[in-house]
Amino acid sequence: MSNARKTLGQLPGVFRLLLVLGVIAFISFLFPNHIRFKYDFEKGQRWNYDDLEAPFDFAIRKTEETLAEERQKLDQEFSPFYEVDPTVVKTQTTAFEEGFAQQIDMVKQSGQFRDVLLNPNKYKAYGQQFLLRIYDRGVINLQESHSDKSEQFVVNLVNGNSTRQATLEYLLTARSAQELLRDSLPYSRLAEPEFLYPLLENAIQPNIQFNASLTQKELERVLANVSTSQGMVRKGELIVPKGGIVTGNIYQKLISFRDQYREEVTADRSDIGVFAGYFILTSLIVGVFMFYLYLFAKPIFQRSMKLIFILMWLVVYSYLVFVVEKADVLSAYMIPFCIVPIVIKTFYNERLALFTHIVVVLIASFLSSLGYEFTFLQILAGIVVLLSDVDTRDWSRFFRSMLYIFLTYALAYFGLSLIEEGKISTIDWSVYTWIFLNVFLTLLAYPLIPLLERFFGFTSSISLVELSDMNRPLLRQLSLKAPGTFQHSLQVANMAEVAARRINADPLLVKVAALYHDIGKTQNPNYFIENQSGKNPHEELTFLESAKIIIGHVTEGVKMAKKQRLPAVLVKFIETHHGTTRAEYFYRSYLKEHPEKEIDESLFRYPGPKPNTKEETILMLADSIEAACKSLKNPTGQELDAFIDKIIAGKITQGQLDDSQMSFQELEYCKEEFKGIMRSVHHVRIEYPEEKTAPKEE
Repeated sequence: MSNARKTLGQLPGVFRLLLVLGVIAFISFLFPNHIRFKYDFEKGQRWNYDDLEAPFDFAIRKTEETLAEERQKLDQEFSPFYEVDPTVVKTQTTAFEEGFAQQIDMVKQSGQFRDVLLNPNKYKAYGQQFLLRIYDRGVINLQESHSDKSEQFVVNLVNGNSTRQATLEYLLTARSAQELLRDSLPYSRLAEPEFLYPLLENAIQPNIQFNASLTQKELERVLANVSTSQGMVRKGELIVPKGGIVTGNIYQKLISFRDQYREEVTADRSDIGVFAGYFILTSLIVGVFMFYLYLFAKPIFQRSMKLIFILMWLVVYSYLVFVVEKADVLSAYMIPFCIVPIVIKTFYNERLALFTHIVVVLIASFLSSLGYEFTFLQILAGIVVLLSDVDTRDWSRFFRSMLYIFLTYALAYFGLSLIEEGKISTIDWSVYTWIFLNVFLTLLAYPLIPLLERFFGFTSSISLVELSDMNRPLLRQLSLKAPGTFQHSLQVANMAEVAARRINADPLLVKVAALYHDIGKTQNPNYFIENQSGKNPHEELTFLESAKIIIGHVTEGVKMAKKQRLPAVLVKFIETHHGTTRAEYFYRSYLKEHPEKEIDESLFRYPGPKPNTKEETILMLADSIEAACKSLKNPTGQELDAFIDKIIAGKITQGQLDDSQMSFQELEYCKEEFKGIMRSVHHVRIEYPEEKTAPKEE
């Protein structure tokens, strides 16, 4: 992956141009191919255009709410289809006759039911007639969804090729048929009617069953025939006057006019023309964005992998809005746009985060059907993200920022709804569900950061905090093998962090870099003065060999850092913390020992490069000042300040700050912080001005 990143980073400008054009083309293909309506309007707002007259006749379409109510009413009143099963009568009559014969045999042996034994045909005939009577009326197996219907509810009964209608009052259920049996048997003029009761009760089964497929088919046909219009607007009729309020009735006319307008001009429009229009607008937005990167974020503009990272957000969110708009059950309010400023701020800065967020929202607004409210809410939420100073390292602050985002969405939507509706009762409260889902999905920013960090080779604050753990292998090795260097690194980290905060640089980055900047000294710890406690091993080496070992801690540190896969930005600190300075002591000693010999100065010079960023500059200065000030024995405040001034002036004279982005004013601020810390380390007391002796009176 690292090789791929390196290759992409080295692509020439023509490939970056093709990348930008590809992004523009992809987004342009997502836009709708119908002509955009030239009027923007909202219910309850003032009509800011000239008088609008109908250029053609068009039907006023019913609102979705009205259509839904009508369809719901039809659905409730629709007569479902039930099918009569003629085989049930025959089957259950046969079952009754067989049960009757078996029951007769049983009572013959018991001696019971004498009248039944004397007149079996009379009882059998009554039972048969009763079954024929109830099945002729119909025993329905009522669907649970129809059980709450009134007795006057009508159902369609399909019997073969014929269909008739009947009310539920007329039809019997298995339960009502059994109740009829219980009520009618005592009046049957049979001497022993109880003989028939169990036989007939078991023989009663529904002969009318629900036909789901036929019911659904007919219901769909009926619903499809529901009229979608409610009146007409004739050509030349005034739809809305200039300055008029867009009431509910006028709003529906405008909606109908817009839809009919699109249909009327569809035959005359050009797909290529519509695409070209969207392509031009997208090119303008992305082009301005690229110009901004060129002016204010040139390292991103010039590095293809970083440019891919920025352009990726435009593509991803455009496609998300496109997909959500295609799904009727979803809303674009659920898309977590605030992830963009959170992630980009983590890797870069607030200004780039805000600019990228605005560009993403502008493009998404062309794809969304939600109007200007959508654009307003998303831009406002992005601003709040940056103002809340969201920090993915601090969970409490992170969740507090999520709360701010939700409140911003909620209050802004509430205010916009009041402007449009004029009263609370008509606000669409379901939007708050999508807003809550939006904020919940914004939490994905946290796991996305390390994922994007690995893929694009960035370094996030989360990773820096993890790397500052003293139990990390390299830091633990440094503390064990080179404890003096470790203490030096801690002190440099403290100095660098304070200075970085003073000039608004990245304090966490420079602090972690300071912890790792001297890890190369673990290879030969005893050759560095802060780790020596006895004999100096340099006494057995030549000045050239000593210089090679001292300078080597930079190259060795780089090797160790890369082996442990430290972020490239930290490796750069290791390379630049000495810049291209000389190992001055060994260089001058060698020069003094070989005055006649021509010296290759590069053998005594650090490989560099020189520091470029403010953070790299701070580390170089803090490292030099902390190490050099240790040589002072009980310095006064003035001596300490003068010594620090001399060190920094030496770096400037040697050209070590030539490539630095730090200004002279920022350098002065850093110098003040370094002096304050060094005075504290050396326990320098506050120096009071000397009091002048008052003249004696004569």
